[in-house]
Amino acid sequence: MERARSFPSRRRLLKGGAALAALPYALLPGAQATAETAAVDYPLAEWAPASTSNYTASTRPTAYPLDYVVIHVTQETFPTTVAIFQNPQKKVSAHYLVRSADGHVAQCVRERDIAWHAGNWDYNTRSIGIEHEGWVDRPAYFTNALYEESAKLTAAICAKHGIPKDRAHIIGHYEVPGTDHTDPGPNWDWTRYIKLVNFA
Repeated sequence: MERARSFPSRRRLLKGGAALAALPYALLPGAQATAETAAVDYPLAEWAPASTSNYTASTRPTAYPLDYVVIHVTQETFPTTVAIFQNPQKKVSAHYLVRSADGHVAQCVRERDIAWHAGNWDYNTRSIGIEHEGWVDRPAYFTNALYEESAKLTAAICAKHGIPKDRAHIIGHYEVPGTDHTDPGPNWDWTRYIKLVNFA
């Protein structure tokens, strides 16, 4: 039986991986293609698996209904975030990660499994978490490519799991009850994003 867990804050854990930022992505542990690459949930994603110590195996949506997509901003670079998710001591993960420059998508946790991204066990069980490379106070990271590719991903998740494509179900991390996070922050264009999701 899956139980609620309490873990250190996601922001503190992501900051702990800053030393890995200079490593080329291809040199990071687990960055190489695996036999599971072809089995990603989102066909346009690259498989970059998180450590099994950083999420809970499950059988969603059988075990838990999926009601939300939670939008995050990493406060780190793309390769540093992948490395953090692959570090078994970090106890943090998200299902997907979107790169700023070109909108490239990495899948780090299967949709059936419970990523540890929201800081709230109930929301973790009922949501898909999408991290976006960047910083909440640096709007230049929110590129056209990032918005467009993330919106396609969110639209596909919503269609697959019957999640309405609206702001009540596509939420920011700051909207998760009990969180101390502010992401995706005031520079995230929600109006644009929801339109893109609905037109994807």
